Amino acid sequence: MDRQLNISIVDDDDVARDALRVLLEAASFKVKDYASATAFLDDDVFGTSCVVADMVMPGMDGLSLQREVARRRHDLPVVIVSGFGEIDLAVQAMKAGAVDFLEKPCDGEALLQCIRRALEIGEKTRSQAAAAKQAKRLVGSLTPREKHVLDELVGGLSNKAVAQKLGISPRTVEVYRAQIMTKLKADSLSDLVRTALCATG
Repeated sequence: MDRQLNISIVDDDDVARDALRVLLEAASFKVKDYASATAFLDDDVFGTSCVVADMVMPGMDGLSLQREVARRRHDLPVVIVSGFGEIDLAVQAMKAGAVDFLEKPCDGEALLQCIRRALEIGEKTRSQAAAAKQAKRLVGSLTPREKHVLDELVGGLSNKAVAQKLGISPRTVEVYRAQIMTKLKADSLSDLVRTALCATG
């Protein structure tokens, strides 16, 4: 699977960049490297699976890069490599969305583990985003009345309580509920609630 994954290295230090490339290619990753954050951003941000970036670089630093990556593509994991005395900046980067950071000099195996963990997080984020998009599409197919009934059911009300609140019969609520479950492709009330919550993010 690693052979299908592209890792982007962003570091102004030629020696460090070359060493990372050798390490990652030996682990069967495809690698592209950049001498600056702007060079990476000017390339195809959507063509990579993970970014490994140095914290301190001329021009745009690792923290600014992380923020820009998060703005452009929230599912792209970024790993920050930080030198001595830069830990506070690395922590800021993690708060901005970086999935991890390592101090220089970093152990090769530790970096590979960090990258694999970042890739798993990125895949999970993409899966969650796809599920949310699908849920929003399904909920969007409901009529206004069905949506109102759904909101009350998700709020924890029973069919009888929903009927009383909306001024309709319990039987009518049951009909709406069946229609909602069909439209949301839900096999149970828990499925229905899960889809509704997923649609709201």
